[in-house]
Amino acid sequence: MDETSTVTSPDATYRVTADELRQFIERFERLEAEKKDIAEQQKEVMAEAKARGYDTKVMRKVIALRKRDRDDIAEEEAVLELYKQALGMA
Repeated sequence: MDETSTVTSPDATYRVTADELRQFIERFERLEAEKKDIAEQQKEVMAEAKARGYDTKVMRKVIALRKRDRDDIAEEEAVLELYKQALGMA
């Protein structure tokens, strides 16, 4: 099959050209490579923070909290405090 030919499904609803399919796949692969590069950069940032004495586990929790709604966080913290009190941990 050459690059300009089309593949037709049995119901002839979808037509796929090799060029278009290749473009989608290559775009996705570029994004995967970018994602990998970003993950490496994030690891480097955490390694640098750890080397300077920061607790990266806590930092990750703070980052996760910053993504959430303040009301959700407050509700969760209130429930956590209630449970700790019930167990004599407060």
